[in-house]
Amino acid sequence: MKSVFLSSLMMLTTFSAMAASPWEKGGFETGQYRNLFVEFGYSEAEVDAKVKQVFDDVFRGPNKVYFEVGDTLGYVSDIKNHDARTEGMSYGMMIAVQFGEKDIFDRLWRWSKKYMQHQDGFRKGYFAWSCKTDGTRNAQGAASDGELYYITALLFASNRWGNAGGINYKAEAQHILNSIMPREYEPEPMQGFGGFMPQQQSGPQKIYLIDPETKLITFTPDGFGQRYTDPSYHIPAFYEVWAKWADDGRSDYWNECAQKSREFLHKCVNDTTGLNADMCQYDGSEMQMPRFPRRQGAPQGAPRRNGSNNFRYDSWRVPMNITLDYEWSCADREWQQQYGEKIQNFFYSQGVNTFVDQYRTDGTLPEGDEILQAGGFRKLRHSIGLVATTAAASMMCSHDKSREFVDALWNARHEPFDDGYFDAYYDGLLRLFAFMHLSGRYRVITP
Repeated sequence: MKSVFLSSLMMLTTFSAMAASPWEKGGFETGQYRNLFVEFGYSEAEVDAKVKQVFDDVFRGPNKVYFEVGDTLGYVSDIKNHDARTEGMSYGMMIAVQFGEKDIFDRLWRWSKKYMQHQDGFRKGYFAWSCKTDGTRNAQGAASDGELYYITALLFASNRWGNAGGINYKAEAQHILNSIMPREYEPEPMQGFGGFMPQQQSGPQKIYLIDPETKLITFTPDGFGQRYTDPSYHIPAFYEVWAKWADDGRSDYWNECAQKSREFLHKCVNDTTGLNADMCQYDGSEMQMPRFPRRQGAPQGAPRRNGSNNFRYDSWRVPMNITLDYEWSCADREWQQQYGEKIQNFFYSQGVNTFVDQYRTDGTLPEGDEILQAGGFRKLRHSIGLVATTAAASMMCSHDKSREFVDALWNARHEPFDDGYFDAYYDGLLRLFAFMHLSGRYRVITP
């Protein structure tokens, strides 16, 4: 009996040590994925039920953000803004292919192609980033992360379901890939924004998703947005997917983009806090505040801070995106593990159950107009979307704190705040992605 007890104790000790040790090889190589919930003591049945519930919250529950139209179409809506965005549409497709939900995937793709994708003109192949839920476009330009996810989700669909079932997923991905390569166009007159009119170059210009000089993804693939990037758009492992399965003759180029993106992430993250700005220059430095005309009678004083240099809504995705690259590729393992613990250490210092959702990158709190509003509220909150992404980073960590972040996500309730604010869309999608990561359900889908 004593030997059986000691043997069981040794097995438990070994299991606990393994659970605290991040893996050294990624899914591309091993085809294996950790279920960190189970490692931390939750049962398989509990995890299966929880993941199903979180999926249903997004796609089927009373606060769902997915809606079907007729027999063949569907869209994901940012409910509080009354629109459909390429962000949510492409996220929905990625989630659908991961869960094997072909009907949802195909509906979202058909809606995207019918209403969002440009079929001619200099934006041919790109997607209008925002539409009303009836398909009317709110804008013509693209937001680069949408194309990033569309391509990867379509390639995974090709690998999972083949291309003979009514939609040639690989051909659709290749069409977007060919469209995002640099090409010349004659620019339309630019409209001012908030009193700021960027200087417009004359003559033919180029449209591209990836900056040709730096090999980094643009904020938007035309006009002023090509001059800088968004750290949350950087998912190097997606380029590796393209290199492996797009069959577009650019494998070496996409692998180079993956490496450049990893190098960029080192530069844009604060060395002390692990926080990154919402937007930044291609070298990782802060955005410069544009010169707005001074309003008549406005007081003189220090220039207004640029809130884009703060860690806020877009920035939340970075810990989870770095986690994804670690899980799939593990090509930057040592830095990623250090990063994971660094950013968790910062949020731990703010309180696992009390940290807020916007900071300056040095860890101090933003003030006034620096705080980015959402849903008509300008307020710092303990948002479940950020709870989710900081928990996902536990996949990279070996310190004991990571368990507290995972438990905090598991126990968090996605419900309205006391003042009525509720984000079923962004918070809901990030929550679902985090549960996919931590349960081992966000995977490289091979042919």
